[in-house]
Amino acid sequence: MPIKIPADLPAYDVLTNEGVMVMSPDQAARQDIRALRIGLLNLMPKKIQTENQFARLIGATPLQIELSLIRMTEHQTKNTAAEHMEEFYHSFQDVKHEKFDGLIITGAPIEHLEFPEVTYWDEMQEVFEWTQTNVHSTFGVCWGGMAMINHFHGVKKHMLDHKAFGCFRHRNLAPASPYLRGFSDDFVIPVSRWTEMKQAEIDAAPGLRTLLGSDQVGPCLVEDKAHRALYIFNHFEYDSDTLKQEYDRDVANGTPINVPDNYYPNDDPSQQPQNRWRSHAHLLYGNWINEIYQTTPYELDQIGR
Repeated sequence: MPIKIPADLPAYDVLTNEGVMVMSPDQAARQDIRALRIGLLNLMPKKIQTENQFARLIGATPLQIELSLIRMTEHQTKNTAAEHMEEFYHSFQDVKHEKFDGLIITGAPIEHLEFPEVTYWDEMQEVFEWTQTNVHSTFGVCWGGMAMINHFHGVKKHMLDHKAFGCFRHRNLAPASPYLRGFSDDFVIPVSRWTEMKQAEIDAAPGLRTLLGSDQVGPCLVEDKAHRALYIFNHFEYDSDTLKQEYDRDVANGTPINVPDNYYPNDDPSQQPQNRWRSHAHLLYGNWINEIYQTTPYELDQIGR
């Protein structure tokens, strides 16, 4: 089954050309089925790139997905055309009366700020509380995951003395978890952050379970059953060239940056990077969608009760 997105959203043509099944709202209306409602609270500056990345992953399952794009109410993006935002996005205040089977909260390039210093922090906390009544399962990604685990458990983020940047080996710490069905014991995940969460602090918070972790860059995927949430601090959703784009940008700007670890063949930036995480990315998000499908109420208004 396909993912339902507007036919004029840029991701529609991108995913169609990649062979991902997509469906316009008019086509979906002719099917007698309840699609899973998944919201994407997009905090990234490159909105369209992020839309493509997550739509690609959640649109690859056998289930029909209705993707809703959400933005913070007062925050104005400077990197995406206002026309795109106006046509395809709804503010959180406009959708907070609605129910969603799933919600993805993306990362944001504001790691250097303490959480209360973020201009939309008050509304972000409102979002976190709203997920407990209006969302069946929430997936916090990178900064989004760090912010959510801090809100509910007080787990802090810590600045690193150098950027964790590259593709790092991770271990499957919970092979029996339904979210890790089909996972290898060992694999790589793209990482791009100046902060970290400490495993000892996660272990000290009741109800949290680390599912994926790395000896080099620490905990990666944490399950929070009480809040029906997953927190991932790294970037399975990245395209093959996303780290390259970040590296080339910093080099062009004269910003000190190391060559991404274990990313280019022979660590040579002149060569084409290889994607070695794509299959596990589809497994994780496919498993998440499947768990939502298996457990969410059929009647949307029963979510959160």
